[in-house]
Order: sequence, then structure tokens, then C-alpha cells
Amino acid sequence: MRADVRPDPGTPAPGAELPPLKIPITRTLIVAGALASRDFQDVHHDPELARRKGSPDVFMNILTTNGLVGRYITDHFGPAAVLRGVAIRLGAPNYPGDTLVLTGRVEQVDGDTATVRVAGDNALGRHVTGTVTVTLPAAPPADPPAAPPADLSAAPPAAPHGPEAGS
Repeated sequence: MRADVRPDPGTPAPGAELPPLKIPITRTLIVAGALASRDFQDVHHDPELARRKGSPDVFMNILTTNGLVGRYITDHFGPAAVLRGVAIRLGAPNYPGDTLVLTGRVEQVDGDTATVRVAGDNALGRHVTGTVTVTLPAAPPADPPAAPPADLSAAPPAAPHGPEAGS
């Protein structure tokens, strides 16, 4: 199978459920996501300052969650899928040591574009809800029949390479 097409090249049907994706929430994921998205708010990287502001620990920022939702969709539909829109709303925070479980359901299909409703839960409840609009890659063309193997028995020996070749 080509790497640039989704595993199931058929058009998804409205109502189709995507398999869940479980993502361990580590301190490294939280801090790296905040830094990668240039969100330097202390509540995303400094546990003591997060506690002073009323949080039990650092917590994930919305841009990291947005990226994880996008990853969930492209993991399912393949790397050639194009995200056209991601609209999310946050709920319960993601803290280190928890697991985010993303689920999705195809809500609408219009030609090669699908709208997927996404939800993500952790131990505290619903972390994220939203919709993703994605353009799906075309199904790959049928592979032509394999050519018969070439007869290499009559091939001349390969010429030597390198210093021993005697230039």
C-alpha cells in the first residue's frame, strides 16, 4: 500500500466511527507542545507557578490539543489528507500522568470532503470537543500486474568500482 493514501481508500459514510486514539499525557508533551507553539505562559511549563495560580500542576495548552486532534484525523485518513478546518473547545484540563482518549464520528460527506465530530476525554471528563473538515486523498489507481522477473542469468559481470578498477 502506498504511504500517501489512507488505509481504507473508500469514501467514509456518515455515522462511521473512527477507532479511539489513546495519548499518554506526559510533562514533556505538555512543555514541548507549549514551547513548539510559542506559548510561554508559566502554567504550561512551571509546576510551582501553576500551583500559585490555582492549578495542581502544569496543563496542556489549546494549541497542543489542536495539533493532537489534527494528528488523530491524519492518522486515520492518511498523511495525504488535508485538514481544511479544525474548530475545538476545551473543557477539563490535561495534566501530566493522565491519558487523553480521542474518538470521532463522520458527520457529513460531500464529495472528497468529510466533516468529523471529535471528542477527547481524560480522567477528569471531557477535555475537547470539536469538528474537523478534511479533504480525503483520492483512492490509488489499481496497481498494474507485476512484470515477470528479468532473466539475469545472461547478464555480464559488473565492472569493478573504486581504486581496484585500474583507471
